Amino acid sequence: MKSDLTSIGMAHRKISGRPVATLAPEAILVGKDVLELLSSAMYVDPLSVYREYVQNAADAIDDARREGLLRADEAGRVDFSFDSTARSVRIRDNGTGIPCEDFVRVLTSIGGSSKRGTQARGFRGVGRLAGLAYAQELVFRSRAVGETMVSEMRWDCRRLKSAMRATDFSGGLEELIRHVVTGSQIEPTDYPERFFEVELRGIVRLRSDKLMTPSAVEDFLSQVAPVPFAPEFGFGAEISAALQAVMPGPPLHIHIAGSDRPVYRPHRDTFDVGGGRLDRFEEVEIVHIPAMDGGRAALVWVLHHGYEGAIPASNLVKGLRLRVGNIQIGDTILLEELFAEPRFNSWSVGEVHVLDSRIVPNARRDNFEQNAHWNNLVNQLGPIAREISRRCRSSSIRRNWLRRFELADADVAQSVGAMSQPMSDTERQATAVRADAAIKEMRRIAGMRVLVDQQNLLTLADKRAEELVEARAAIAAAASPLEAFPPHERAVWERCFGLIRECSVNRVAAGKLIDRIVQRAAAPSQGV
Repeated sequence: MKSDLTSIGMAHRKISGRPVATLAPEAILVGKDVLELLSSAMYVDPLSVYREYVQNAADAIDDARREGLLRADEAGRVDFSFDSTARSVRIRDNGTGIPCEDFVRVLTSIGGSSKRGTQARGFRGVGRLAGLAYAQELVFRSRAVGETMVSEMRWDCRRLKSAMRATDFSGGLEELIRHVVTGSQIEPTDYPERFFEVELRGIVRLRSDKLMTPSAVEDFLSQVAPVPFAPEFGFGAEISAALQAVMPGPPLHIHIAGSDRPVYRPHRDTFDVGGGRLDRFEEVEIVHIPAMDGGRAALVWVLHHGYEGAIPASNLVKGLRLRVGNIQIGDTILLEELFAEPRFNSWSVGEVHVLDSRIVPNARRDNFEQNAHWNNLVNQLGPIAREISRRCRSSSIRRNWLRRFELADADVAQSVGAMSQPMSDTERQATAVRADAAIKEMRRIAGMRVLVDQQNLLTLADKRAEELVEARAAIAAAASPLEAFPPHERAVWERCFGLIRECSVNRVAAGKLIDRIVQRAAAPSQGV
């Protein structure tokens, strides 16, 4: 039986005299499951939802600045309000807002953003859907300058999820949106003259309830959002000046749960390296990466410090990270393969601010689209990562030698202390020889090029050598505390004391024990 091609939307054309069927559909159905792919399936970390809304807020604030609604040097503001009873979070910005006539069209367009081809951070038109998977209701409100009413749109997320699971709902994406979305105009009570806000109502409880925890939200935004450096961070002004020269517009002021203090980047002059120890940032290195055609590809800044090991995650600063529009892309390990050893990335602190618009984040914003411009950037970041790796290795070598120096120093101190205790001449000579060897090791380490700046090491080695000489002289001039004992008893005591020192894991503690035994043994009234 021959198929009627035209009846199913097919048509005939000829190529080289042969008839060929081509697809000519009358309508294309976009299924409802696409909405799930663009919301819950899009983000691994639920907190990424807030990054998407801050990103949209930053673009709206940039528009307000261009339209003269904000001064060029005036920071935009984003407020996060939490309602633990209703389990809701409201995110409001002081950008342009969306005019009433565009409100419904803009907020129901899927993947149809007008931002593509502009300098805006978001351009795919899907970020606003991020909250659908994490709330029972998603509410958008907005007001533009001159409007007397506030536009409101509500997405019923419970109804949405029910329709997506239902086998009897066969409609497409457009029908699904009409099924779950309602819009209205409301009175502008207590609303500013211009704003945009999104409210997530009935937030689901996920991963320690981070979405409803202000401190967790602040920690996240301090790392990924375009917020300023803290005033107390000594290198903040220098880095900010370099960034402002290539990225116009001040950072956002984000306020969490009504706090007067805005969210700041987590960098401070010192940071915890574990075990109650602190390391300090010593210098900032700023590098400009050229694009393939001679323009700017990126600006890189790296904070150099002691490189004492992997920086604990609690500092919120570790890793060489990537940003576009001053918003972080991906996580802390995106560039770790550039390092001589991947672990060295976690020893580093720095950022790569992408400036070339041809280097484009992917839809999930966890990596970049692969093209020649991205590859050019990665290739030029290689030397920076290798230099950080060199510093890490050099610091590791220094620490290892310093540790060996400290062990040798402790060995000398213990040996000198032990020589004043009762022991046989043979054992005393062996202890002195051991101290001599440790002093030679200290001097060898102190003379290494990698420790050329540690002049105090050689001074300490010379001091230990003097202490050894003094100990030998004092022993030669002093009588043994066992002198009063008969020779055979003295030999027994010396043998016992030697065994104590030999079997003890702590030679200092062994010496103290021997001193107490000698005192008791030399006191006839107490008996032994």
